[in-house]
Amino acid sequence: MTETRDDTTTAELAPGVRIPLIGLGTWPLTGEDAAAAVAQAIGSGYRHIDTAENYANEAAVGEGIRRSGIERSRLFLTTKFNTEWHSRDGVREAFGHAVKRLRTDYLDLFLVHWPNPAQGRFVEACEGLQRLVEEGSIRAWGVSNFKPAHLRLVQAAGLKVPVNQVQVDPEHGQPGQLAYHRDHSILTAAYSPLGRNGTFLSHPAVTGPARDLGKTPAQIVLRWHVQHDRVAVPKSASLDRQRENLDVFTFALGQDQLDAIDALDTGAPPRLDSDTFFH
Repeated sequence: MTETRDDTTTAELAPGVRIPLIGLGTWPLTGEDAAAAVAQAIGSGYRHIDTAENYANEAAVGEGIRRSGIERSRLFLTTKFNTEWHSRDGVREAFGHAVKRLRTDYLDLFLVHWPNPAQGRFVEACEGLQRLVEEGSIRAWGVSNFKPAHLRLVQAAGLKVPVNQVQVDPEHGQPGQLAYHRDHSILTAAYSPLGRNGTFLSHPAVTGPARDLGKTPAQIVLRWHVQHDRVAVPKSASLDRQRENLDVFTFALGQDQLDAIDALDTGAPPRLDSDTFFH
């Protein structure tokens, strides 16, 4: 269902399923802003769009996809569902709502948005997702904001987690979390990959390579993600910035440059604690 992409710009998510390493994040865009940004991004070469039930923009994202004129099979579409649907049957209902809003008949990737461990049903949600894969309704499944403790419970149920979308940027490196992903062959997808007005974009570890390579600080940070084998989904509605964010495959950072950006990690936890925050 998906066009073949260069292996240097995609990662293997599941057998026969490759995910573009750079996607378009769409939060907090809504309405016409979201539709226009999505159509514009696709026209600029994006083939991976990331949305969620809680972003309240799935219908607008779907409109942007239609407006772009792209064949559905050439696009990788990710969305996420809320804890209201955390059961095997609930996931099926969440899928029905999502594809109706997006006006598509399948999803490339469907994620549990937050574990909500107090509710205690996220393992059931993952089991429901696996069933949707087996039935061909979705091409792959995954989770978001799952700590290693949450992932262990899913794995104890006999499920292999393909991907976990978490907050990662140079100041929120989450080394323990990412080490767990590597040890268990879980692909990392980074949301807010450029931070939120992160001061690291003006740090010499970023501005130095930007100057030397003739790139923007944002491009340097996105290239840092890519060279660490992560998917990144930066949000931008600006045409110039969208194009810049996608243009990170024509240069490379040296190991010393990667190490210097790694060293910007402050040890700070993610902005939201997934043991208590959810929607």
